[in-house]
Amino acid sequence: MFKGEQVRKLREERNYSLEDLAKKGGISVSYLSEIERGSKTPSLTTIEKISAALNVSSKELFATQNKESGIILGERIRAYREEKGLSLKDLADLSGLSYSYLCEIEKGAVLPSIRGLKKIASSMDVPLKSLMSPSASLGSKLTNVRKEQGLSQAELARRAGLSPGLIGQIEKGKVEPSLKTIEKIAAALNISPCYFIVEEDGLQEMLSLLSADVRALLMEPKVLSVLRMLRQCNEKEFRFVLDFIKLLKRSNLCDSGQE
Repeated sequence: MFKGEQVRKLREERNYSLEDLAKKGGISVSYLSEIERGSKTPSLTTIEKISAALNVSSKELFATQNKESGIILGERIRAYREEKGLSLKDLADLSGLSYSYLCEIEKGAVLPSIRGLKKIASSMDVPLKSLMSPSASLGSKLTNVRKEQGLSQAELARRAGLSPGLIGQIEKGKVEPSLKTIEKIAAALNISPCYFIVEEDGLQEMLSLLSADVRALLMEPKVLSVLRMLRQCNEKEFRFVLDFIKLLKRSNLCDSGQE
């Protein structure tokens, strides 16, 4: 989390007045004052200006992250990149950003500009807001998939090598887990870590296009079992299933007039 008081501390260590730092950073004195008081949260671009004026890494303007303080931007980018099967070099080539710069971003050492973040999101074909903000429904997603697999919190905790208390806190929304913890939970549930951090707008839109009967069918135990098996398919297996469905549709075997 960004700390305005850290900006003030670093400014005073350098014997800069508000006016001095505002001039160096190219921002207004009043806005800088609000940032230091914590009444305003600056954009990534403004944070870069301030850190450059103070000659520090932008990471130093943020509160120290503990192991369960949540997913930082760099970790979120890495999760999506790995989900897409891209190496850092691939992402560098696609985005037009340097390999070393992307390394620093993923390590949390620097924050990208909004323009750079847009390039990264576009290169990975993910919504910009998916990189910038955590999913508010992570806890409910975890609860749902855990129950679908018939696991108690204690059983999931044992599989993931975590404490049952932490699982409970995550499900209640009282703790935003680190990416490392999400990866442990996802491995224990045999699903992708991105299931927990991807924005749901596209999914909700897709579900809204389905008829009420089909949506009800998706909740039946047998259908959920099939969906769980599909979740474990690799790309080749999944494409085979899709081709089979296309063949089934073309053959009209499921028409209402057929026995």
